[in-house]
Amino acid sequence: MAQFKVSPMETSWKIHEEFHIDEDLGFALLNPLEELPTKYAGWMVIARNLPDLIKMGRLRTEVEKLPELSIEDLCGHRSQRLAHLVLGYITMAYVWNQGDRDVRKVLPRNIAIPYCKLSEKLGLPPILVYADCVLANWKKKDPSGPMSYENMDILFSFPGGDCGKGFFLVSLLVELAAAAAIKEIPIIFHAIQHQDQGTLQKELKIIAHCLKKARETFGQIHKYVDPKVFFNVLRIYLSGWKGNSQLPEGLLYEGVWDTPQKFSGGSAAQSSIFQCFDVLLGIQQSVGGEYAFGFLHEMRTYMPPAHQAFLQSIESGPSVRKFVISKGDAGLKAAYNKCVEAMVSLRSYHLQIVTKYIVIPAWQRQKENQSPEESSEAGNKGTGGTDVMDFLKTVRNTTRKFILKDG
Repeated sequence: MAQFKVSPMETSWKIHEEFHIDEDLGFALLNPLEELPTKYAGWMVIARNLPDLIKMGRLRTEVEKLPELSIEDLCGHRSQRLAHLVLGYITMAYVWNQGDRDVRKVLPRNIAIPYCKLSEKLGLPPILVYADCVLANWKKKDPSGPMSYENMDILFSFPGGDCGKGFFLVSLLVELAAAAAIKEIPIIFHAIQHQDQGTLQKELKIIAHCLKKARETFGQIHKYVDPKVFFNVLRIYLSGWKGNSQLPEGLLYEGVWDTPQKFSGGSAAQSSIFQCFDVLLGIQQSVGGEYAFGFLHEMRTYMPPAHQAFLQSIESGPSVRKFVISKGDAGLKAAYNKCVEAMVSLRSYHLQIVTKYIVIPAWQRQKENQSPEESSEAGNKGTGGTDVMDFLKTVRNTTRKFILKDG
């Protein structure tokens, strides 16, 4: 594993090669494939027609008719990532169907067996994760054009029209804005090793700028994602079977395990990018208590193994925070604080988004004579299965504690 103890240029190459990180896209998958080998055409047909199949009440029947396929013809990382995305979509649709609480507690073996084998090969859980629906679920309309919302689309959709496109693509664009700072990390570590305060201060300013840009990009969600559609439609298909009252025992993967398994649904906590900057800046979420820290640590297991290894490699590097404190330089401390403040701002904004897209719609649904218990739970639970507002407030408040005080 790279330890960032060589030149910045050499280490930067190691980051890209060893940790599956692209210089421009960060943790996002470079040029995701759009087609699987012909053998898997049945999977693709269902994944591409999910909304219609669900609407017609044919989704589960079509899934159950699929043959059980081996994964031996899924050659190469991108092909395997596409297949994991496809099977993730099919699984979420099969379990939740029309979102009317008609929940399936068993995933049939013809999907469960290849899905679990593929998940084991990739080092991912057999559920739709952030690395699937955000990092590997995109394409450019014009290959030579920019990575902009107008020039991009998602590969697969759930019911809810363009809501899913808006949610997944804005999440990806936020990721890309912050990812521009990843290539500065080797330079930062090199500066610390060589006691180069000037370079470190400059690099910290770049990190803060990228994080601020990520926060600005996040604002696009208001333009492209309708709160009611997100809460009442899309969110259902992102829900997992851990901490979910509709599947209290979890989901049984037929032919794989003898007992139901519990996995969290896709969550922003599964993004490597913000955990990356927590680690880099020495923001220890354990200070906020075991609840938030435990969930964040668990969510690392939902990241591709190469990205988990990258976070571990940063943890093994020199401490930016300790270096800044030891130098007692006002300019260096101010640059460091700008980075932490940018992380606080991002997390505060995330709280606003959750209030708009989860808490308020849950309250509105309760007013419309839905089950008070159901609405209360829906308003508190994130797709990852946490008490979302408490979790986000804890993470935001813990981050704020790491702003360096004067004196």
